[in-house]
Amino acid sequence: MRLSRPLLVAVVCASSFGAQTLAATDTNTATATKQSKAPLAHVKPAPITPPEPAAINDAIQRGVKFLLADQRPDGSWGSPEKTKGLNIYAPPPGAHDAFRTAVTSLVVMALIEAEPQVAESTRPAVAKAIDRGAAWLDKHLSELRRATPDALYNVWGHAYSIEALVKLRARAAGNVDLQKKWKDHAQAQADLLARYSYVGGGWSYYDMMSGSQTPGDAAFSFCTAAVLIALKQAESIEVTFPERLTKKAIASILRQRRPDFSYNYGEYTRLDPRYHERPGGSLGRSQACNLALRLYGDEKITDEVLKSWLDRLYARNGWLSMGRKRPVPHESYFGVAGYYYYYGHWYAARCIQQLPENERPYFQDHLAHILLPLQERDGSWWDYPFYNYHQQYGTAMAVMTLLGCQHP
Repeated sequence: MRLSRPLLVAVVCASSFGAQTLAATDTNTATATKQSKAPLAHVKPAPITPPEPAAINDAIQRGVKFLLADQRPDGSWGSPEKTKGLNIYAPPPGAHDAFRTAVTSLVVMALIEAEPQVAESTRPAVAKAIDRGAAWLDKHLSELRRATPDALYNVWGHAYSIEALVKLRARAAGNVDLQKKWKDHAQAQADLLARYSYVGGGWSYYDMMSGSQTPGDAAFSFCTAAVLIALKQAESIEVTFPERLTKKAIASILRQRRPDFSYNYGEYTRLDPRYHERPGGSLGRSQACNLALRLYGDEKITDEVLKSWLDRLYARNGWLSMGRKRPVPHESYFGVAGYYYYYGHWYAARCIQQLPENERPYFQDHLAHILLPLQERDGSWWDYPFYNYHQQYGTAMAVMTLLGCQHP
């Protein structure tokens, strides 16, 4: 089924993640006394009993075992199986090439991060799975392009493969030839992101309006943020990207930022009178957008902004959890779609890493407290019935999130 423009407007909530707790203490004040300070609502989540470190570790181990068992014979993760009555618009084969590339990249990242702490008996299997996943990326990355003029899911594949390639290069320490190969792949993916940068700056995965060689539709805030974060990581291995496109992408996110640091879904909703575009719909978007802008030097993204939106994510998590596992995209409150659930929490974990080390445990504990009860019996996490990609990306993101919730 192809998404219509009205349904894309309903898309306005891209932040979906969370679990339970609606209980919170809300004084909801806009205390900004200076023009330079945005009004940050003082929302605090209900107190929790911090999860035991052993519980977090056990969940990670079970998640890793699921990913090992689910790897396909060719080394990738995910497939276009398990269809249902209403599927995401995904013209084959290009859309599924993009989904499989993005999901495989996420799983490779999760396994590399988890490798040092899995049980010793499991490490050979983890290493083998990483190598097989890396071999699949090596073989298929150069083939990834947009599926059709209007479907650009490949943007996710380019972005997340860059993050995986940065980790693969670090893992190949001492092997100059292998490190060069991973860097060259990362540069090629960055070059493709430059090709698919939108006329107005930034990135999206739809171009429903123009269908031109250079996408001319509206960029999405959270998609642009994910790409910028990946490109910032690529800088660490000397991958280059045109500065003019980076500046245009940042400007696109800033045009979508509200004074309270909530963000529009896309530029086409900038003049929306906030029927859908409310802070409750930005709980996941704000984490990624705040992180991206912070990494590129935006001084307005202070520690207080990060902490305020982490508290919002925890206290208001019920709005996001109501969208989780719903079969129809964006049918929940604020237009929340289930398939951004674990996305938002993963970027929240990365926001926590921007805070002073002594302030992280409180936020790490709340984040782990949300995710631990959501693990399925088979060790996976999933948020939306998405062909056969949902358990794989959900588990990869949840594992990386929980790894970020562990105290030193």
